[in-house]
Amino acid sequence: MNRKPATAAAPSRAITKEDVARAAGVSHITVSRVINTPEKVAPATRERVEAFISSMGYIPNMLAGGLASRRTRIVAAIVPTISHSIFAETVRGLSEQLSLQGYQLLLGQTNYSEEAETGLVEAFIGRRVDGLVLTGVQHSVRTRQRLKAAGIPVVETWDLTAQPIDMLVGFDNHAAGHAMGQYLHRKGYRRMAFVGGEDPRGLARYAGMRAALLAQSAAEPVHLVMPMGSFLQAGREAICRLLALQPGIDAAFFSNDVLAAGAALECARRGIAVPQRIALAGFANLDIAPEVLPALTTVQISAHQIGLTAAEMLLTRFDGDAVTQTVCDLGYAILERDSA
Repeated sequence: MNRKPATAAAPSRAITKEDVARAAGVSHITVSRVINTPEKVAPATRERVEAFISSMGYIPNMLAGGLASRRTRIVAAIVPTISHSIFAETVRGLSEQLSLQGYQLLLGQTNYSEEAETGLVEAFIGRRVDGLVLTGVQHSVRTRQRLKAAGIPVVETWDLTAQPIDMLVGFDNHAAGHAMGQYLHRKGYRRMAFVGGEDPRGLARYAGMRAALLAQSAAEPVHLVMPMGSFLQAGREAICRLLALQPGIDAAFFSNDVLAAGAALECARRGIAVPQRIALAGFANLDIAPEVLPALTTVQISAHQIGLTAAEMLLTRFDGDAVTQTVCDLGYAILERDSA
């Protein structure tokens, strides 16, 4: 017996503002007022409309309303990676502060690619976000052109420059690397290495460390390049490569705490004494830093405060006010623990 092929059921139609209005016995304008300016609607009517909105599962189209008012109440943040927690605290600070004022946060990941950043910037601008938060201060010419043409508030983070696109909150990566180089030299270490990726911030930390050691007439640090956004396994591999290729190394500064923690775990597995045989230092003071054995000496930065401050800058501009300090240097500190 021949049978007709089964056909998929058509998707159910989305509930509209007009559906809610008909069910509640009011105009669609009244429904809009309940959503946007509830104080202008009589309490009894407002309660009835809100009840139908809830029971019918209606979700207002905030984008449509935003286009009419030139405000979407959406902010986009672009980070190099969400694979581990180095940027998570900044995102958390952003989200916390923005949500208090009714703004939502969109998140994009570049995987350390300028081309990917440009694509995300264009996509977010096309979706009419109210503001953008970027990681770092090095961007493609096309990204800068798009941002200037968009005319929306922009905050760059995690670095410093004298000429930001708009606003900036971060710290001096070169100075932080310089400070760690000085610290390790002061502790008596003389054959050092830097382990990190080739992203601009990591390279700045290496350059700072190198400058500090050369100023003390110490040996130039070995630079071991690892994949950007590295994990614990990369840290394990890095310490093995360092000790095999440069057995005289007595201290290693890692571009992030995840790498350093991986190195510490591998040293423990191999019975390599830290810091007696080799000192280890990390960057960012992530949650993992005090938990490994021995606890990691690291560069402490205010990742969470970066997010809070960036959000405050944006919110000030959204309110139509001027930001008095458009470049905010939150600084850093050397946090001494047992690993160095």
